[in-house]
Amino acid sequence: MRAGGAASGALDSAVPPVHVSAMTDYRHPIAVAPMMDWTDRYCRVFHRRLTRRALLYTEMIVADAILHGDRRRLLAYSDEEHPVALQLGGSEPKKLAEAARIAAGYGYDEINLNVGCPSDRVRAGTFGACLMRTPELVGDCVAAMTAAVTLPVTVKCRIGVDDQDPEASLDALAGATIAAGAKAIWVHARKAWLKGLSPRENRDVPPLDYGRVYRLKQDRPGTFIGINGGIGTLGEAGTHLRHVDGVMIGRAAYQTPAMLAQVDRTFYGEPGPAEGDLRKAVADHLPRIEAWLADGRRLGAIVRPLLGLFHGAPGARAWRQILTVEASRPGAGVGVVERALAALDRTAKSSETGVSASAAA
Repeated sequence: MRAGGAASGALDSAVPPVHVSAMTDYRHPIAVAPMMDWTDRYCRVFHRRLTRRALLYTEMIVADAILHGDRRRLLAYSDEEHPVALQLGGSEPKKLAEAARIAAGYGYDEINLNVGCPSDRVRAGTFGACLMRTPELVGDCVAAMTAAVTLPVTVKCRIGVDDQDPEASLDALAGATIAAGAKAIWVHARKAWLKGLSPRENRDVPPLDYGRVYRLKQDRPGTFIGINGGIGTLGEAGTHLRHVDGVMIGRAAYQTPAMLAQVDRTFYGEPGPAEGDLRKAVADHLPRIEAWLADGRRLGAIVRPLLGLFHGAPGARAWRQILTVEASRPGAGVGVVERALAALDRTAKSSETGVSASAAA
């Protein structure tokens, strides 16, 4: 078996049956969450080597940046990334509507409003998770965006912030956004604590409450409700899909991207582009890496989404070490990736030889 075959095939061998219950035309059972400094275009293009069908999201881009900054740089993406959604940050309906209109001209498949990020930046700008306190304003923002574009406008939120009652806060947010025309609500099943916890701590410390998201779906059967937060395997995703319409996978998809190679088969009934052969995904990606390098991009940034690809497979440590160390050197080229693949193959062959010798003995 080629290097990577075992790693991709061994994940979640028994995924539970999936029952997606949405009664809308918005259908995305699996998505990769928007993550600041992670889901850049290098990440999204590589993830598309693993899954053709999962919905991909950009990092959050603030509406003001699109209106007044280098929008070509901010909004550029590759055609192969579709379906791809743009996540916007902001709290002023007119600005969000104009940013959405501009983004629609770039061909995005969806516009998502961030109502869940707890970073210091959004706290200072009174948007992101802060908007959980003002559901009426969120409704105004969504209404303005839906009036400006024909694309689906969606919301990603928390179950509440600080000392809010999650039953009341999530219901209020959902009611306002649905009334304003939102096509879907993706819920990170944790509170955001804007007082007392850092943005990093907000990813893990507040307890998960999946049941709260399930109840939202029960109360609103005609609305697409997706869940996010602490979901680490496709087996877990399948379990959630018995209760909600979509699962948004975050850090697990970035840190162990091999799981994405099974998404198309498991949730869409189609073979994935690199199913059972992660090495092929890397080989297919090499021309794109060369093109980016020719455009003056740095190899270290380009290969960062590949570091965890062979996690748990023989040679994974060598693969990661070569990419981490050599890709950061001035003038590093695609040969670094090829050397990392060769080291992976050598370790895999040594491992197979060792197993065969042990069996013969």
